[in-house]
Amino acid sequence: MALSDFDRRLLDRCLSGAPRAWEDFVDRFMGLVVHVVNHVAGSRSIKLSSADREDLIADVFLAIIENDYAVLRRFRGQSSLATYLTVISQRVVIRKLVEALSGEAPVDLMPDGVAAADGAEQRIADREEVDALLERLDGDDARVVRMYHLEGKSYHEISQATGIPENSVGPLLSRARTKLRDIAPAD
Repeated sequence: MALSDFDRRLLDRCLSGAPRAWEDFVDRFMGLVVHVVNHVAGSRSIKLSSADREDLIADVFLAIIENDYAVLRRFRGQSSLATYLTVISQRVVIRKLVEALSGEAPVDLMPDGVAAADGAEQRIADREEVDALLERLDGDDARVVRMYHLEGKSYHEISQATGIPENSVGPLLSRARTKLRDIAPAD
């Protein structure tokens, strides 16, 4: 779906600093960001407090306005603005959750039913299992999987760091995931 005229005007208003443009932007996309935060946390079995949810939502909107709306200025209009913002929101939320679960942020973002001390031990065990699985992949495969899934990097960032063409990152990830499924121990 292409960029709608309404969203194009809203985007132009934000980038030009028009009065109430940011408030209109937030009103339009707040529901989408809330949904992404809930979906990303839920898909990783992370129970969010209201404060954590609000912090993650604020982090997404902060990422959008940083550096004079750099994220919005990079938008090429080849998709709907909602689709673009979904991807941006997912990356921000994943990055923040990874930081929280790795001990770089408050530890109240814990998987459902796991006490804080048990959670830390489980995260270490899970991380060791992931690292062991990644060691069984070829160098580029492991590096790309680690960058995308554990570090929250975009295809563009991975391409820049590895020299792999950006349009080859997705297929490489797909093949690596298939390999991981084949070698992962069954529960």
